[in-house]
Amino acid sequence: MKKLTNIMKAKASMTTGFDKVMQLKSKAMQFIKRKNIFNVFFRTISAVAIISLTIEPILAQQDFSQVEIIPHQLTDNIYYLEGQGGNIGVSIGEDGVFMIDDQFAPLSEKILDTLEDLSGQPVRFVINTHQHPDHIGGNQNMGREGAVIVAHENVRTALAAGFTNGDLAQALTADQRIGLPIVTFTDSVDFHLNGDDIHVFYNGSGHTNGDSFVFFRQSNIIHTGDVFRTVAYPRVDVGAGGTFHGIVASYEKLLEISDANTRFLPGHGVVSKQADVLSQLQMFKTIANRVQNAIDDGMSLEQVLAAGLTAEYDARWGDPQGMLTAVFNELIIR
Repeated sequence: MKKLTNIMKAKASMTTGFDKVMQLKSKAMQFIKRKNIFNVFFRTISAVAIISLTIEPILAQQDFSQVEIIPHQLTDNIYYLEGQGGNIGVSIGEDGVFMIDDQFAPLSEKILDTLEDLSGQPVRFVINTHQHPDHIGGNQNMGREGAVIVAHENVRTALAAGFTNGDLAQALTADQRIGLPIVTFTDSVDFHLNGDDIHVFYNGSGHTNGDSFVFFRQSNIIHTGDVFRTVAYPRVDVGAGGTFHGIVASYEKLLEISDANTRFLPGHGVVSKQADVLSQLQMFKTIANRVQNAIDDGMSLEQVLAAGLTAEYDARWGDPQGMLTAVFNELIIR
């Protein structure tokens, strides 16, 4: 009702002319169409939450009403949307809207409104970069809007298991299926849309076991999901099949396919350059070498965590304990 109230106020003012009024009327009709599809948040989140014990506490009680969806333009037709959750990549054009991730379900209406302002075209494809709720929470809403959801096959498996407590033989309801990826791949899949060749590929386990990278070849932009981010140390979701050394391997792959002009859109954080990816990779290798030396000296995990092995990095990257634990556990069994 808040949106409809705002529309009536806008009509009353008549300061923006007939075209603006008609635009607002169109949005009101979209709101009426969608109003019954935004009640799926708690079902979606509760289903996804059991995927891994290491997923951050679900923000079921958070008030999303104050969240703004802010578009940032990268090229003539490529944007990213900043809101609450992972950065959403967007390609717009005559071929429709190609979207990467969809944040939380309560934000779907705001996201769709922003896309309407940018494009006026429907969402044609949604890529899930991985299975965490802050990236796929809007899947059911986007599916109801007619979008084709695409992801690595491990993402579909994880999301389906979330609905059935891990029983993959159990049939899903239509309401559950509409939020699952209906196109999956094991290695890569390519799209040719809006004047760009878009290469979506898998490089093995890293942040999770289903991480996808989205490379806009002509625009030289790579959406990295949560493998690369600029807000904290890498997060290895061991419960979802993630590995620290897989993250390292993915950074090496990103450097291999990029150049000095490539822009990297992280799952969380700011658009970055190749030099930023390289700098992080060098830090990871330094830390891993230090952990290996500590293991060789007979140190336990508790001693490694207390040894200050990342002291010069912590002011910038935060708490290292999760990353150090993953590195230690992977190295100790090698």
